[in-house]
Amino acid sequence: MTHLTSEHVAPEPAADLSGPDALAAALEGTGYLPDEGLATAAYLALAMHRPLFLEGEAGVGKTALAHALAEVTGRPIYRLQCYEGLEASQALYDWDFGRQLLHLRAAEAAHAADDPGALEASLYDRRFLLARPLLQALEDSPSVLLIDEIDRADDEFEAFLLEVLSDFTISIPELGTVRATTPPLVVLTSNRTREVHDALKRRCLYHWLEHPGFDREVAILRRRLPEVTERLAREVARATARLRTLDLLKPPGIAEAMDWAAALHTLGARELDPDTAARTLGAVLKYREDTERVRQQVEAVLADG
Repeated sequence: MTHLTSEHVAPEPAADLSGPDALAAALEGTGYLPDEGLATAAYLALAMHRPLFLEGEAGVGKTALAHALAEVTGRPIYRLQCYEGLEASQALYDWDFGRQLLHLRAAEAAHAADDPGALEASLYDRRFLLARPLLQALEDSPSVLLIDEIDRADDEFEAFLLEVLSDFTISIPELGTVRATTPPLVVLTSNRTREVHDALKRRCLYHWLEHPGFDREVAILRRRLPEVTERLAREVARATARLRTLDLLKPPGIAEAMDWAAALHTLGARELDPDTAARTLGAVLKYREDTERVRQQVEAVLADG
């Protein structure tokens, strides 16, 4: 089971990104509605070639911002999903030992093994190198590099990232040095399951993402789910905001609000009533304890006022 993924998006012509307002308008064109502070932070990261460190509760749109930035800039995006035990070599590159072995056997069959030095050198040709997200982002320049949930990685991996983010250079002993011609736009996300070291944060521009306000959440739901009625979008946004005020194990984010609205629309609902809300809580709440608690007070959650 692999935890490393890379995603390549076919480049599109870049939008007008001459300032925070222009970037916000371009992001809105992709369906991502940033507030003024987030649009400014993202613009500065682009203009200053600085990594952007995003913290906030799960589901507030941190990862989605990286994908939206890739779309508006016309850059490919490469995603590194962090996890406990992630090592630098797993994020950088690996050698395709299977292909190297086939090459070795073919060379032996062709009597090309008489020159051990040349044979060894041929085994470490670029064609046998499996680039992982960090190396891919540097080679496919300019790009967007998403380092997702950095708070799940170990201290050792954080220390390694300090070097990569300082000069965007990677040394491969067998091949030499790889340097990005244009620094990638780096977006790091954290759900704050632990504190990330100050040394890493100092190299980044920082922004804390809040849950969207009522009007912006309604706008997001309507933009992303145009088939959902205005009334249903408003009632889902209001109910989701109230759920966030409860002492839940996992308060719902905008992603869960969209799931809930989509589930209700699939059932043919045009408004949110207690019975339908209780039957669809699994779309917005992900823990049994939360579901049971809300089911007991679902009418209060949906009440006007």
